[in-house]
Amino acid sequence: MKKMFAGMALGGLLALSGSLQAADYVIDKEGQHAFINFKISHLGYSWLYGRFNDFDGTFSWDADKPAESDVQVTIQTASVDSNHAERDKHLRSDDFLSADEHPQATFKSTKVEMTGDETANITGDLTLNGVTKPVVLEAKFLGEGEDPWGGYRAGFEGSTTLKLKDFGITKDLGPASQEVELMLSVEGIRQ
Repeated sequence: MKKMFAGMALGGLLALSGSLQAADYVIDKEGQHAFINFKISHLGYSWLYGRFNDFDGTFSWDADKPAESDVQVTIQTASVDSNHAERDKHLRSDDFLSADEHPQATFKSTKVEMTGDETANITGDLTLNGVTKPVVLEAKFLGEGEDPWGGYRAGFEGSTTLKLKDFGITKDLGPASQEVELMLSVEGIRQ
């Protein structure tokens, strides 16, 4: 679930497209063209999948100066959804996300480094469960262009893996469940 924060780094994915002009984008939350998903092993026997239903973010992107790109994302931790009400209640508790005490998780990019024509590493500070740590999101540019409603969009995907204990989550889930993978896909609408 910590991976969701890495989702904030998605904006840095924009640095992957060489054809974009310097612009500001808002993640398309209203049209539900953005997802922050996670998976974690359950006892080493299967995968538990989930997502965060409520998040928003912005990013600034200049194709000529990708290192100057900026990404900021805010996730409402109580919006965690693993398709099981009792488990979600436990995930919101002090054993995991401490949603009452820390209702938001944030990601703020600090560095964008191109690793290929359409790929980049986006480094940023993820604050989760009251702990701030640097994380790296491996990002890929998916496409850009005009939409049918007169706007302009850019899309990206990315992933990262977080160690639960790095963010103060010490609940013992067994040796196969020490890390969570965050997977995200976003569309940004140029402002």
